[in-house]
Amino acid sequence: MASFGWKRKIGEKVSKATSQQFEAEAADDKGLGDDDDTNWVLAAKRRKEVLLEDCVRKSKELKDEGANLAENRRYREALVKWDEALQLTPEDATLYEMKSQVLMSLHEMFPAVHAAEMAVQRNPRSWDAWQTLGRAQLGLGEIALAIRSFQVSLHIFPMNPEVWKEDLSWARKLQEQQKATKTGSVQALAKEKELVQESIPDYDFESDEIVAVCAAIAEKEKALSAAKTMVIVSASGTVETVTEQDNCPATPDETLFIRAR
Repeated sequence: MASFGWKRKIGEKVSKATSQQFEAEAADDKGLGDDDDTNWVLAAKRRKEVLLEDCVRKSKELKDEGANLAENRRYREALVKWDEALQLTPEDATLYEMKSQVLMSLHEMFPAVHAAEMAVQRNPRSWDAWQTLGRAQLGLGEIALAIRSFQVSLHIFPMNPEVWKEDLSWARKLQEQQKATKTGSVQALAKEKELVQESIPDYDFESDEIVAVCAAIAEKEKALSAAKTMVIVSASGTVETVTEQDNCPATPDETLFIRAR
C-alpha cells in the first residue's frame, strides 16, 4: 500500500536563475507597453494641436480674403469666405462682427442684428461688437436697444470718441424726435376729437322757435286729415276726384262706381 506525502508546488523544479530571468523579461515587456501607451497619447494630442493650428491658419486666410472682398464692395463673396472660416473657428467673434457690418451694407437688418448678437455672445468684452450691434438695432428701428448697446460699448472703452460723438448722440436725437412725433400725434388726435364734438350743434328743443315749428306741422297734419281725397272711376270709365269732408261722410253708390284711393 503506497504512502501519501505533500504535493510539490508547481514550478518547484525550476531553477532559481531561470526564474529570475523570466521576471526580468516580464518587467521589460511591461515597461515597453507603458511607453507605447504614453507615446500614443502624446501623438494623438500633438495631432489634435496640429489640426487646430491648421484650422486657425486657414480661418485667418479666409478672413483676410473676405475683408479684401468687402473693401471692394463684393459683399456676397465676402460672406461666403467668412462662413467658411466660421466652420473652422466657430468661436471667432470678429467674423460675426464683420458679417454684421456687411449685412447692414446690404440692408439686411434682421441677419445683421443676429450676427452682431452672436459676436457679443462670444466676446462680451468687445466694444466694437457692441457698437456694431447698436448700429444694427438702430437700422431696425429699435432706438432704445441701440442706445443701451452704445452705452455698453462706452462702458468697455470710455475714450472712444466715435461711439460717444456719433453713434450715441445720433441715437438720442432720434429718440427725442420720436417722442416729439408721438406727442404731436396725440395732440392732433385730441384736437380732431374736439373739433368733431364742436361740429355737432346743441339744439334746444324747448326754445320758442322749435315749439312754433312743431305747432305749425301739427296744424297742417290736422287739416290734411280733415279733408280726404278719393279717385272715383265709374263703370263707363269716367274718372272723378272727390274730396270727402268729415261733415259729409256719404259715399257714392257702390253699385254704380268703383272707388280707388
